[in-house]
Formats: sequence, C-alpha cells, structure tokens
Amino acid sequence: MKDFTRESLLHCPVHGYIPFTSIVPPGEVSERTLLDNPWLQRLRQIHQLQTAWWVYPSAEHTRFQHVVGAMHMASRTVDALYPSLHEVCHGDVPSRGYVECLARMAALLHDVGHGPFGHFFDAHFLKPHYGLNHEVLGAHIIEHELGELLRGVRECPNTRMADGESLDPAQVATLIMRPKTHDADQHPRWLILLRSLFCGLYTVDNMDFVLRDAYMSGYSSRAYDLDRLLRYSFFSDRGLTIHQKGMNALLKFVQTKSELFRAVYFHRTVRAIDKTLEGLFRDSRELLFPGNPLEHLEDYRGFTEWSLLIDVSRWSKFDDPATRSLGQRWDRLLERQVDWVCVEDRNQTVREGESEQTSVFADENVLEQVLRGKLPGEMRDLPMQIDLPRHIYRPDALAATAGQNFQYSPATGKVYPLTDDQLFKQLPLAHRACRIYLRKDHTSEQASAIGAALDAIVGSRGEDDLTNM
Repeated sequence: MKDFTRESLLHCPVHGYIPFTSIVPPGEVSERTLLDNPWLQRLRQIHQLQTAWWVYPSAEHTRFQHVVGAMHMASRTVDALYPSLHEVCHGDVPSRGYVECLARMAALLHDVGHGPFGHFFDAHFLKPHYGLNHEVLGAHIIEHELGELLRGVRECPNTRMADGESLDPAQVATLIMRPKTHDADQHPRWLILLRSLFCGLYTVDNMDFVLRDAYMSGYSSRAYDLDRLLRYSFFSDRGLTIHQKGMNALLKFVQTKSELFRAVYFHRTVRAIDKTLEGLFRDSRELLFPGNPLEHLEDYRGFTEWSLLIDVSRWSKFDDPATRSLGQRWDRLLERQVDWVCVEDRNQTVREGESEQTSVFADENVLEQVLRGKLPGEMRDLPMQIDLPRHIYRPDALAATAGQNFQYSPATGKVYPLTDDQLFKQLPLAHRACRIYLRKDHTSEQASAIGAALDAIVGSRGEDDLTNM
C-alpha cells in the first residue's frame, strides 16, 4: 500500500489537489523543504500579474501560487511525454524519477529570481542598470543558494530516482534559462528536448499561467483544453510534436494567451499604471535597493512588493524634501491615483514576411518625435506618454526559441515543422498596440489633436460598413 504519510496535498482552484513530498528518508530533502525555503516563500509577496491586480480586483494571486501550479504541470507533462523521450533518445536518458524531479524543481524555481512587479522590475531596474534579468538571477540562486538542497531531492509524489542518481542544480538552471543560439552542443539531447517544455510555444509555465490568470481575473474558468493538448503531445526525432488531432487545442491555447495579453496584461489602465510606475522607479532607484542584486543576495531575498510598498509609504513623513516629495507621489499610486489616461489606441498585426522594424510603431522615441511634429505649434510640448506593448504569438524563424515545435500528420505518417500547418500559418507573428497617454487634466481639443496627428501618420480608421451585414 502507498505510504500516504510521506506526501502532503494542497488544493488549487485551477488544478485541484496538488501533491508534494513531505517526509523523506534521513539524508534526503523533501519538496516541502524547498517550498518552505525563504527564497520560495518570498514569492507569496510578489503578484503574478505585476500591476493588473489594481485593475482586476480578483487577480490577487502571487508568483508562489503560480510556481506550485507549474510544478504540478511538470509532473503531468512528464507523465505524458517520458515514454516518447526515452524512445527518441534510444534509452540514453536518466530514469523517469530523475526527469520528473528535475522538471518539477525547474518549474518550482523558474520565477525565484523575480523582483517586485515581476517583468517590470526586469525592464526598469535589472536590465538597464546591471544587465540582468530574473532568469540570470534565478539561475544564480538555484546553483549557489539552493544547490545543496536540490542535490538532496531524490523523489517526488509519483516516482523516485534510480540508485546512484543525484539532481544536478546546473541542469535545473539550464531549464529555466532562455536558450541561446548554438548552445545545444553543450547539453545532452534529452535535456535539450526537455527544455522545449520550458521555453517553447506551450510550456509548463504558460500552460499554468494562462489557466490561472484567466480564472483569477474572471476572463474564463476554462480557458483552453489542457487534457487534449497533453494527450496529443509527444517527442519525435524532430522535437516536441503535436498530433494533428491536438491542433485545435493548441490553436485555442495560443489564441487564449493572446487574448489575455490584449485584455488583461496590456489593458490600457494597467499600462497607465505601468507608465506612472516608470517615473517613480526612475526617480526612486537609489532609495529602493542598495545595488546589484548579485552582490546583495540577502537584501534581495527580503526585497518584495510588500517590503517596497511599506518602505515608500513612509517617505511622505521624511524631513528631506526630495524624499518627502517622492513619498507623496508613491502615496498617490497607492491610492490608485494614476497620472495618465489613454486618449488613442491603435493596433498593428505583424504577419510572416512583414518587417516589424520598418513600422512607425517600432520605437517609442521615433513615434513621439514624428507625432509631435504633426501637432499644432502650441501643443508640441504637451506632456504625453507613448506605449507600444508587443505580444509574440509564435517565435520568429530566426529566434533561438524557434523550431522547437512540430506536427505529426497521420495521413503521411511524417513530422513537419508546426509552421507548415495551414491553420498555424494564419496566426500572426506578433501584435503591437499603440497607446497615447495624456495627463488626466487634458482637454478634448488636445485629445482630438493627438488623434488627428496619429491619423496623419498611420492613416484613419477607415469607413464603416454601409449595411448591418
């Protein structure tokens, strides 16, 4: 009989019960130990949806809930795909227990490097000032802060590693890092194939967050057919492959993810909050964190949205005028007083063969310069913010993450690149929105002038149909 005392369950509104190891033999490390580690627990204090929780009141879920869900997705995916992985690698692959433990730990730790406000922190703090992102930080934390614990993990709820196997933290770090061109020769083939479950078109990460974000935001309680998507996925000699019977489920997944970007992640008010936050981060940077997180890991471990928002809420009481002024601006944000409002919203779809770089939407600074040149003279110094959020439907053919997904045709018995599928080819490469924001006290004349100037640059919206049909 299975020893139920060795595992624990948590209940998730998306996946139901999620098991994890709790009691293990002496000298080994349980998954509970990793879950309870401060590096994981800090993710309870970082929202999954960055700033969208200020717009969608029920979307208060955190990175912690997501990574636990991703860990569960890793088990489901390995359960479906390990037999084919073993087959295409001709047996040159670790045990099922090792692969599942590796995938679960990589899924659990893939967001461990995130700072306050997630990807926003990457874009406006880590990258511009230190050339970092949360994946680089996460890989360092995995190898240098959690490495010893990871080496002690020997089992997960479904399986156990073979005798003599020991989890390699470097392989965990490899799975969470976005691949670089020509790095495949540095890793065994089975690991390269497994990495497509972390950085391809559908992954243990996005299969969870699409379901979770759709549910928690109220967008949809059943965003796509996860069971069908996994049932018809397998590894072929080419890579991660989906049977033709699963194509509709995959297309639904891709379309739902793109809808979440348009309706939730890129909501105009969410982006207005981001624009307000940009100015606050720019002016507060030296007060927020002491320096490069790699050199201040202990401080970074305690640096979360909770700690940041508590700190800035005190600044308005400071004696120093500059800090007090910054604190008053942060207070406005905490009271959800947003500085900017969207007055124009246009969209561009980039399809195969089209160049994104030649579009007027390719660069915020260029567009702002051209737009100001089209405004009446007295409005050319009008305070404004330009936002060009971009969502990638599918990787460009030249990207390092491209070429990882394939389709099996039962009619021919052959495996083809997914990009050869006629329905898949209908999907655009990317979608970009163009939003122009003005101060809340703008006039209707100023908004109209912005619209006319944008029309002069990209063309008008066109004529409406003449009949209901």
